[in-house]
Amino acid sequence: MIKPDLTLTVAEDLGKVHFVGIGGSGMSGIARLFINKGYTVTGSDVRESDNVLALRALGARVDIGHDAANVGDADTLVVTGALWQDNPEYVLAGERGLPVLHRSQALAWLIQKHRLVSVAGAHGKTTSTGMIVTGLLGLHQDPSFVNGGVIESLGVSSAAGADDLFVVEADESDGSFLLYNTTVALITNVDPDHLDHYGSLEAFEAAFVEFAGNASELVVVSSDDVGAVRVTAHLRAHAQAASPSIVTFGEHADANVRVHSIVTDGPVRFTVAWNGADYSAALRIPGKHNAINAAGAFAVLVGLGFEPQAALDAIAAFGGTERRFELHGTVGGVSVYDDYAHHPTEVAAALSAARTVVGSGRIIAVHQPHLYSRTKLFAQEFADALETYADQTIVLDVYGAREDPEPGVTGALVSERFQDSDKVAFVPDWQDAADYLAGIARDGDFVVTLGCGDVYRIVPQLLASLTRVRG
Repeated sequence: MIKPDLTLTVAEDLGKVHFVGIGGSGMSGIARLFINKGYTVTGSDVRESDNVLALRALGARVDIGHDAANVGDADTLVVTGALWQDNPEYVLAGERGLPVLHRSQALAWLIQKHRLVSVAGAHGKTTSTGMIVTGLLGLHQDPSFVNGGVIESLGVSSAAGADDLFVVEADESDGSFLLYNTTVALITNVDPDHLDHYGSLEAFEAAFVEFAGNASELVVVSSDDVGAVRVTAHLRAHAQAASPSIVTFGEHADANVRVHSIVTDGPVRFTVAWNGADYSAALRIPGKHNAINAAGAFAVLVGLGFEPQAALDAIAAFGGTERRFELHGTVGGVSVYDDYAHHPTEVAAALSAARTVVGSGRIIAVHQPHLYSRTKLFAQEFADALETYADQTIVLDVYGAREDPEPGVTGALVSERFQDSDKVAFVPDWQDAADYLAGIARDGDFVVTLGCGDVYRIVPQLLASLTRVRG
């Protein structure tokens, strides 16, 4: 994989900009903002997608497939970290001596001269970013933003606003969130992840300490997550006169913004205690974790000076983002959802949210493990989460993304760790998996595909098999 050179000086004018992997949610959002600024944008990706079509409609030339010829007369290359170093477009840029920017560097360049709200955390940052943006818009603000997923009510993952506020989902996976000149930092959690990059839990948490310490005004941080608590303790122990203010949020009794009275039988309802007063809200989306995400977004908005109840009411209008418990269809009484969850904690949260709205039906998880390293490290944790929160699980094979296959590491590492083998099946072939699902599904069941790879692409097969059997 390509890691960003955090020491690289970025030119004031980037000329014609070519995006390699332009179709991803983050990359397409950044490309859209470059187009809005009047830049000539080209790009390439491995397949057609809605993001590709949208960028073409805005005037970008996007080629399908990676080829050196795609670079054309570009002056700057923007790449995603998931790119292989033998990518022909990346190789050609090196031969020509073109500046090559990691997507985080391109985003940092866009953010210049704005007051930046950066949202980081192993989970919840896409939803929390969407809540903050939705809240600001509901409060009659006009922020710029780049999110890791399309915000349902807006239909886009990024936009250029007229205000000085800029809200971004900050990626901690490769350390690039340290690039940003952050004004307000939100840390949703510091649950161990991306240890393939950091090497140790200590290094992972140290990066969050640095990220939070770089904020110039405010740090909003979870009171419930043990890693976040350690980060907060370090920040307070080393506080100086110029250190940012710290506001904690969560269910913990000592949280500055405390969530309580959470009701999860459907779209989640809850109350937030802040500065001696209670403020209540009902979201449009389910899940206890989303009540806590909303509390973090609330803390950011009141920290920016907005009136508490108005801020919470504006956040409550958030309707979700793509690939976060997104309904794709119902066939014969069986509903098929897709979710981006790719860490055991995220899987547990997604499935527990599904449990609150499935009623008397069952939950059938279709889990695609992501990365060989993560699968090997967390196989037992994934099995525990899936067995606890799903009634039945179908495990697909590993989506390797930026990693080479590792001998012996397959989806079977997860399925073999279930205590009850009757609750799980390892089915690496997608059509076989779709047919297996159709054979076990019952009226009222929820099917939830889980993973941040390409598992969403199995959804049409699932719906087709359900139609053949139940339609």
